[in-house]
Amino acid sequence: MLAPQGTPSAVVFDFYGTLTPSTPDEVWEEHAARSADAIGIDPDAWRAALDRSFPDRAAGRLGDLPATFRILALRLGVVPPEEDLLAACAARLAAQRELFVLRPEAGAVLAELRRRGLRIGVLSDCTVELAESWAELPLAGMVDARVLSCEEGRRKPDPELFRLIAERLGVKPEDCLYVGDGGGQELTGAGGAGMRAYLLRAADWAENHAHAREDDWAGPELGSLDDVLSLV
Repeated sequence: MLAPQGTPSAVVFDFYGTLTPSTPDEVWEEHAARSADAIGIDPDAWRAALDRSFPDRAAGRLGDLPATFRILALRLGVVPPEEDLLAACAARLAAQRELFVLRPEAGAVLAELRRRGLRIGVLSDCTVELAESWAELPLAGMVDARVLSCEEGRRKPDPELFRLIAERLGVKPEDCLYVGDGGGQELTGAGGAGMRAYLLRAADWAENHAHAREDDWAGPELGSLDDVLSLV
C-alpha cells in the first residue's frame, strides 16, 4: 500500500532488516555461541545476557566491546582472562560483520536515489560493533548522514534521533521518507517526528528477530526496497 504524498527531499533508512536482510533467531543463537565458546560461558546463558543487555548496549551505556563483554561476564559470575575476553570480542565482531551485508537491491536503490538528487540517511538502533565497523563498510560511501543509537545515548522511538538525522541531512523532518522493518517502534517515532513512515515488509520480514517490532503497524507498506523509487 503506497500513500500518495508530496515529493520528499531525503530518505532515511533503518539498517538491520531493512538495508540488510532479516536475521532469523537461529543465526543470533549461532553467533552468540561463538563468543560464548571463546570466553568459556554456557551459550544459552550468554545469549540471554546479550538479549537482556540490549537496551543498555544499544544506548552505548556499557562502553566499548571489551568493556561490555567484561561486564556481561561478571554478571554471569565469570572473570575472563584478558586473552579469552579479546578472543570473544574478535568472534563477536566477525559474526556481526556477517550481518552488515546489504540486500542485493540496496546498492542500486541508493545509487538511483542519489542520482535523483535525494539525500540519504541511516538511523539505526545498534550496538558498538556497527559503529566501530562503519568506516570499513561500502554503505558509508553511499549515505550522506548517519545516526547510530549507541553513539547518541538514546534509542528509537526517541524523537531526538529523528530530529538529528534530519538536521544532519540538512532537511526538515516533514521532507523525509522513513523506511524500516518496524523494530523499536521506529515507524511511530518517525511519524511522530513529522516524517512519512513506511514499513518494509519484505519477503523475509516474518523471520526477522527484532526488538519491539511494530507488528500491528496500520500505515503504508513496501514489499521491497525497489518500491521506494516509486515514492520519489
